[in-house]
Amino acid sequence: MAPIKFGVGQSVLRKEDDALIRGKGRYTDDVAPIAAMHALVLRSPHAHAKFTIDVGKARGLPGVGVILTAADVSDLGGLPCLFNLEVNPFTGPPYPILAKDEVRHVGDAVAFVVADTIDQARDAIEAIEVKWTPLPAVVGVANAVKKGAPQVWAEHPGNVLFDVPIGDKKAVDEAFAKAHAIAEITVVNPRVITNFMETRAAVCEYDAKRDHLTLTVGSQGSHRLREIIGGMVLKIPLEKMRVICPDVGGGFGTKLFPYREYALIAVAARKLRKTVKWTADRADHFMGDAQGRDNVTTARMALAEDGKFLAMDVDLMGDMGAYLSTFGPYIPHGGAGMLPGLYDIQTFHCRVRTVFTNTVPVDAYRGAGRPEAAYVVERLVDAAARKLAMTPDAIRRKNFIAPRAMPYKTATGKIYDSGDFTAHMKRAMEIAEWKEFPKRAKAAKKEGLVRGIGLATYVEVCGTMGEETANVKLDPNGDVTVLIGTQSSGQGHQTAYAQIVADQFGLPPERVHVLQGDTDLIATGLGTGGSASIPTGGVSVQRATSELGKKLKEIAAEALETSSSDLEINEGIVRIAGTDRSVSFADLAKRPGVDPSKLNGSATFAAADGTYPNGTHLAEVEIDPATGIIKIINYVIVDDFGVTLNPLLLAGQVHGGAMQGIGQALMEQAVYSPIDGQLVTGTFMDYALPRAADGPSFVFETHNVPCKTNPLGVKGAGEAGAIGSCPAVVNAIIEGLWREYKIDHIDMPATAERVWIAIREHQRRHSL
Repeated sequence: MAPIKFGVGQSVLRKEDDALIRGKGRYTDDVAPIAAMHALVLRSPHAHAKFTIDVGKARGLPGVGVILTAADVSDLGGLPCLFNLEVNPFTGPPYPILAKDEVRHVGDAVAFVVADTIDQARDAIEAIEVKWTPLPAVVGVANAVKKGAPQVWAEHPGNVLFDVPIGDKKAVDEAFAKAHAIAEITVVNPRVITNFMETRAAVCEYDAKRDHLTLTVGSQGSHRLREIIGGMVLKIPLEKMRVICPDVGGGFGTKLFPYREYALIAVAARKLRKTVKWTADRADHFMGDAQGRDNVTTARMALAEDGKFLAMDVDLMGDMGAYLSTFGPYIPHGGAGMLPGLYDIQTFHCRVRTVFTNTVPVDAYRGAGRPEAAYVVERLVDAAARKLAMTPDAIRRKNFIAPRAMPYKTATGKIYDSGDFTAHMKRAMEIAEWKEFPKRAKAAKKEGLVRGIGLATYVEVCGTMGEETANVKLDPNGDVTVLIGTQSSGQGHQTAYAQIVADQFGLPPERVHVLQGDTDLIATGLGTGGSASIPTGGVSVQRATSELGKKLKEIAAEALETSSSDLEINEGIVRIAGTDRSVSFADLAKRPGVDPSKLNGSATFAAADGTYPNGTHLAEVEIDPATGIIKIINYVIVDDFGVTLNPLLLAGQVHGGAMQGIGQALMEQAVYSPIDGQLVTGTFMDYALPRAADGPSFVFETHNVPCKTNPLGVKGAGEAGAIGSCPAVVNAIIEGLWREYKIDHIDMPATAERVWIAIREHQRRHSL
């Protein structure tokens, strides 16, 4: 059979976009019940303080429905941390729905106000009387672990949650003792703020007759929110709560978690017996939503004379912020498992410390530990190349895991099933005309500019969130509806799943309808995270569609008086192969006496092993020494995603992820004052985001090696762009600075100011 026009591998246009570009999207803030009351959060202006609160005056203001403080929600459970170490379990501090007596970061929530109008809620916020007694605060992991540092939690002396080893320290020390040379770096992976287009919002409706809550919220998964907010925080039977996720304007990990406002809005709705609505403004987002990254890492590589990596030793400190967010401690610990990268490094050790500071909690942000790991190892590999006077590509070729070694078990227990790492690096270098770079650098120098070129390879692990169930059913009109517990936040699930159905049924995308994000309609679901939707959810859809197809052939066989083995399906028609005898899906749906169960297919899939997408990013930059301004001249990406479902969707994911990484590499950083813990970059006036002009015109290709552990052969792609981009850009910057000034280090973000200062410092030292 010829390839299906709308099937797997085809560049099908996103079916979601027609409504979105016409302004017909339905986001949480578009849910506007006429009788809804409006909520605001009172947040701490201090990073650390004792406080007393008096809401008496505010409660008497016009329009005020309810004001909640810690005393009003003392019966609720706190926000849980869903990660613990198997070998060294830890006990985290409480994460209360509202702070009581003491706040621990700027933005910590102390009261929740609900009024008839948003202006009345603001008036009430202003009328709440809080007496603050500021306490010493600590910012940054390096400061937090110093002797005598202010303590965030008395139960965690030294501000350390856990301090655990990974790997074999003794073997590593022995390898370093015998090494020909040692490369060492200390790098900062700065804290970033997600800044999705749609801020978080929630609407809660209460049905008093049924004692039932309906929570509409922009999230990355409805079922997890119901389990945590309903079951663990509100402590109600799950059937008493319905969670609906409509269109979601970006998530990047940060919308996966439960937040205080979701529980508070539910409590308020039940107390008032009215619908309550809360929408975050951008200040709420900066101070109230989980933030990302924030690691300080020292890494060393033991080197043989020929450039072979003998051992790797890492000391990693991850900032948790003031509380433990849902997966917070997992991010640095799980990311450490990816530190060997694509290299044959069997002697490995990493010390992982998770540290409390008086800042907003940190959790998963696009890539969740894997970008941090790739940044460390790729910066270290370039440092090793400089140490031995080797080229960046030569030292990588020397140490890449060979295809013949697959499946390959890393020193941290990851099993890479497939890949050809030298091949995608070689292809990226060809596209970028790597060999001709010296000519371009020479021409730039004549113009008073410095050119730099750098590359980074990466590997990540995807598809490990658990099992996902898909239900595929035939509609009365012959269309097909997919019900699945994943949640799109802009990735294009409507289109992707429709293509998987089209591959078997030949239906155009407009005849396939995908329902997500409703706990009443869909029994179970993991939500979306870890690039798992297609590697896990896609397999479920493929198998459920196949099951439905078998059932439809059985019905059609009876209608056409033939054997189901003689039938084929295409364009929504079941036909006897080689004849014009057929029956349409619509006729099958309406056929008298058909068992309704025959019109449904269901399948559940969970990966026994993760998938491991990998690739090469290559950046060429131009630095103006007079200003420090950096311009990306060329950017090449060659990825191995196993199988490409939709080239257009894939390119969009890769471009978007790479731009997020470029933003972090060049300009993004959440800055807290070391003096009082104030969030200095609390608005877009101070926190820089990349614009279109800051990015390059990407050249993107795939060099796919099908995944052997996934039935579709796919490896996952949603986070990859954000993983390879940071080290590629920074390696390019350092290559130029090293060649011209022997500057071998600069931390992200490599702002114009930082680059200018580094060059001036070099010139000052050499003028003495």
